[in-house]
Amino acid sequence: MWTLWQLIGFFSLIKMILQLDCQIPPLVNDCNPCYFSPLKSVHWGLLRTVLMMSLSSLFNMQGLWTALAGLVLGMIFVHIQFPYLLQDCKYGWTLFRIKLKRDGFRKRKPFYTVLECFLERVRRQPDKALIIFEGREYSYLYVDRQSNRVARALRTHADLREGDTVAFFMSNDPSYAWLWFGLCKLGCAASLLNYNIRSKSLLHCFSCCGARVLIASEELKAAVEEVLPTLLEQNISVFILSKDCNTPGIETLLDKMEQASDEPISPELRSKVTMVSPAVYVYTSGTTVINHDKLWAITLYLSTCGATSDDVIYSPLPLYHGAGFNLGLHGAIERGMTVILRRKFSASAFWDDCRIHNVTIIQYIGETMRYLCNTPEREIDKTHKVRMAIGNGLREDVWRSFQGRFGHIRIVEFYTASESNIGFMNYTGKMGAVGRENFYQKRLCPYALVQFDAEREEPLRDSNGLCIPTPEGETGLLVSEITSAAPFLGYCGSPEQTEKKQMRNVFQKGDVYLNSGDLLRFDKDNFIYFQDRVGDTFRWKGENVATTEVECVLVALNFIEDACVYGVKIPGTEGKIGMAAVTLKAGREFSCSEAFLHVSKYLPPYAQPQFIRIQSCLETTGTFKQVKSSLVREGFNPSSINDLLYFLMPRDKCYKPMTQIYYNSVIAGELRI
Repeated sequence: MWTLWQLIGFFSLIKMILQLDCQIPPLVNDCNPCYFSPLKSVHWGLLRTVLMMSLSSLFNMQGLWTALAGLVLGMIFVHIQFPYLLQDCKYGWTLFRIKLKRDGFRKRKPFYTVLECFLERVRRQPDKALIIFEGREYSYLYVDRQSNRVARALRTHADLREGDTVAFFMSNDPSYAWLWFGLCKLGCAASLLNYNIRSKSLLHCFSCCGARVLIASEELKAAVEEVLPTLLEQNISVFILSKDCNTPGIETLLDKMEQASDEPISPELRSKVTMVSPAVYVYTSGTTVINHDKLWAITLYLSTCGATSDDVIYSPLPLYHGAGFNLGLHGAIERGMTVILRRKFSASAFWDDCRIHNVTIIQYIGETMRYLCNTPEREIDKTHKVRMAIGNGLREDVWRSFQGRFGHIRIVEFYTASESNIGFMNYTGKMGAVGRENFYQKRLCPYALVQFDAEREEPLRDSNGLCIPTPEGETGLLVSEITSAAPFLGYCGSPEQTEKKQMRNVFQKGDVYLNSGDLLRFDKDNFIYFQDRVGDTFRWKGENVATTEVECVLVALNFIEDACVYGVKIPGTEGKIGMAAVTLKAGREFSCSEAFLHVSKYLPPYAQPQFIRIQSCLETTGTFKQVKSSLVREGFNPSSINDLLYFLMPRDKCYKPMTQIYYNSVIAGELRI
């Protein structure tokens, strides 16, 4: 029999071994070069022998310490050979637990939605702050009662019924939460409109989701009035978050909410909601519908990252953005957390907000982190309680700079898209990576990288018409198999766009994969790196820009014949900024002031072409598809372009001829755009 102290020592040692991956930094990464690299070539037969001898002597008292020494040696060998093994296993186990939880939600009758999760939180912690906004706290119970008022007001004055859709045209505000849950209690869906869009773009996005009602912030009243005649022609009910409004056709909502009861709403009003019922519409490359089942997948990201109810999350991202609304707000509710909401991102106020509210988790997109790093340094930069940052689009150099300046905050970079059926998470903290290949995840949702022809902007195929896998370490197009476990819901109201995203006969005849539109790279250690975006969408300032939409706006100008829009890279920035190559109508000249007024009226700032290049003709393929690859390579350097080139100058409210001085200023970061 073992003595008590031997048992304690044994299990303490086992515990130490299991925690080895957390205590010892990985030996094969950029920051911790492996000084024991020769050990990686140790013959596995020797290791297997050592382990077997250790196990065989475990129950021999005299061989106990020999066994323990052998186990420790074996674990060290495993750690050197597979430095991320324990993290891989832990992440795989986390994914398995999340899957079990989602399966449990699906089996509940009625289906267990995020609303039911919120109501449980209200019962457990009614007085805890759900949202803190501009110095005021809004408790879980307050949000619940306000949502009851919303449901009753809209049911009475807009005749809302289960299955209807309501569009939000709003800036960040706590009312987002109770408006949303009010809709949920009626079994309705919400369409989250970007508050930067105007005119035709606003009407287009609104009509895509089939909404019957529009609710707008008071400060966006003028933008609503611009499209109001069209909305009224379509019998759309228009509400503004105010008690007073003198515009015929626009109803007030706050006064109607005050008159409504805050008593609970009967679940019968939403009895037909299922996991496949539409929950939220967001606008990415197209109009993406997120059903209640997919909403859970996004909501549980915070849980996957290890967030707890004791955390406080800071969310300066716009709530029309999937990351801000679905991951931030819903994820916080699922964990029982408090959200520090800000109307707009402010780099100068960011860390002061975090210190005031004892923030422990922050949300970001790549550009926000760069803006933070560009602020003047302060002695209190590392004085805060932030332990984790969750987001995407963070470049490796900004990552290193951020942690060096603000402390060793755990960065959880992820890769996904609202319409995608695949996502990755960098659970190891590897700088620059968006994730890591994981056996369990790949079994659940098969994916691969395939070779891509940048000139033709299409995947390469072999003599059998099948796609060609990308060799290890090379860049390829990410494709993910569409299955019942990993479905693709498509784009609302656009079957052509939905079909365009699907690739058939990828690895065998009859299979169907989702074309992510993104180029990624897997390295020899199975880390995943985002490389570029292809196709008709690029990303700038955290927003997706649809090139076809910008092209339609440009050709509406009476002096432009045709337009080809694409994104170009600017050193030191995340994403790509918009550029357009255009041809002019016969006998017409480019009007710098008229072009500025036009794009400013019809496009949000992030989608306005920063550079416009005048060409005699636009290059196309044999199938008349525009060729953008050469234009992207040539960029906007006036010294290497013979065409007329213009540069957007918002201060002067016009486009100006691009000079080498302007170009040098942009490249050097002296001229901010």
